[in-house]
Order: sequence, then structure tokens, then C-alpha cells
Amino acid sequence: MILDQFNLKGKTAFISGATHGLGMAMARALGEAGATIVINGHSSQGKIDQALKEYQQAGIKAYGYKFNVTDEKEVEKYIHQIEKEVGDIDILVNNAGIIKRVPITDMPLHEWEEVIRTDLTSPFIVSKAVVPGMIRRKKGKIIHVCSMMSELGRDTVSAYAAAKGGLKMLTRSMATEWAKYNIQINGIGPGYFATSQTAPLRVAGNPFHEFILNRTPAGRWGEPEELGGAIVFLASGASDFVNGQILYVDGGILATIGKPMDK
Repeated sequence: MILDQFNLKGKTAFISGATHGLGMAMARALGEAGATIVINGHSSQGKIDQALKEYQQAGIKAYGYKFNVTDEKEVEKYIHQIEKEVGDIDILVNNAGIIKRVPITDMPLHEWEEVIRTDLTSPFIVSKAVVPGMIRRKKGKIIHVCSMMSELGRDTVSAYAAAKGGLKMLTRSMATEWAKYNIQINGIGPGYFATSQTAPLRVAGNPFHEFILNRTPAGRWGEPEELGGAIVFLASGASDFVNGQILYVDGGILATIGKPMDK
């Protein structure tokens, strides 16, 4: 049956971050599809514990570990610990990321490097730690959380756009190297979603809110659960011949240059 291909029962998924926002929405979707989920964070054990409580209340088997995905030694240590305590990682979602909104000429080098290290280097570090097990088992799914900034530039987010553009190409390069081991490496590119982080922007009369409504063919912000189908597809057997692709979930933004002016 075709629907059986989307069943993730018996699979273990590691989603970096995923203590809140879109990361949590994607992790929840994977858990609802049957996967055991593992999340991490590095700033607060309390945030991890609160997230685990929410997952468990939803009937999802979940584990959490506190470590920094930009630290190669920590990543190697904890990936080994996860595989020992929870099981082989079948699905990896590189979700952890940050953004700094600073004009290029005002951005200190250390802030540029922090964004690049978190948004681009950490997926390299974590994938490198997880993939040997996938190669041995001749199967696995790696999903990078890209962005519309993988395709478009925007003022004040140069480091973020550079990192996400690089992540798109890292996705393709990993697919080129690892497809022969029956590992699928793809990206998911969220558009603008209604989360707690965007709540201050989603106010009638806010220029950015009006910009998003007018720029998005769907005419609205996305709901976090609307990422669920796409992430489950990329994590499941339904995508076994899909490799090196970026699936944008953006309400149609990348399909158009914008609404025409009234004549």
C-alpha cells in the first residue's frame, strides 16, 4: 500500500534544536508518523525538558541531550551516546540555526562567523558524525533545513543567506557522494510561518506583515503543522529515489516575482 511508505514506525530521528518553533513542528510530525525522536539544545536543559514533556504528552517517544552542534568533539561524543542509548539514527534533520539582522558594513566578523558556523558548518559536522552508521547499514535519510534565502538575497541577512545558499550546495554534494549507499540527502525550505518568534510581526498594519501577505501567492503566513507532510515525505520510504533536492514549503513565494500592480 502506498500509505505504508510514509510509516516511520521503528525509526529513530535526530532533529538538532527542535525545542520550539518549526523544529518542534517537524519533530512532532516525525513522531506522529511513528518515529522515536531525539532532540538537542545547548543553552538550557530546562528548555529541553519542557520540550520533551510536550512531546510525551502528545504520545511521542522522545529523548533529549544537551550539547553544542558546532563543537565537533561534543557532537561525536553525543552521537555515539545516542546510538548506544536510543538506537541507530535512521533520520537526521539538521535544523539548528540562527540569524543576525545586521547590514553588511556594520556586521562584526565574529558575528558573521557565528552564523556560518551554526547554519552551515554544524550540518557538516553532525552529518559527518551520523553518516558512517548509515553507510554501514546501506540506508538513511538526511534533511537539511534550508530557507528561501537559499535562493534569494535580502538586506541585513547576508550571513544567513550565504550559509543557507551554501547549505543547498552541501545538500547536493552530499547526495552526489552518498547516494550509492542508499542514503537520501535533501533539504526542506520553509517560507514565512506563524510561530511565537514571528508573532510580533504578524500584527495588522505592521509593514512586514503586509509585505508577506502581498508577496505570498497564498495570501497568508504558513501554519507550522503544514511542514509535517513535507518532512515526513523526505524522511520516509516514499522519497527513496529523491536525492539532492530542496523542497520549498513557502505558499508560492519562489514561484513569482510578486503580484502585478493594479492597472
